[in-house]
Amino acid sequence: MAKLNCWEFLKCTKEDCPAKSEKRLNSVHGGINAGRTCWVVAGTRCKGEIQGEFAQKQENCNNCEFYKAVRS
Repeated sequence: MAKLNCWEFLKCTKEDCPAKSEKRLNSVHGGINAGRTCWVVAGTRCKGEIQGEFAQKQENCNNCEFYKAVRS
C-alpha cells in the first residue's frame, strides 16, 4: 500500500493547509511536504478548523486515525 499524505487519507480539500506547503518536512515518513507529519505543523486545517501548535491540538491528533496509522 502506498503511503498516503494526510490530505489524501482524510480526503481534505483545504488548499491553504500548511501541511501541504511546509517544505522543511518534505519526505519525512515518506510524505510530500508535511503530509505525513501534519501534527507538528501549526495551523493545519483539521476537521475544517484551523488548529494551533501541537500542544494545543494534541488531543485531536491522538484521536486521529491518520496520526495513529503513521505512528504505528
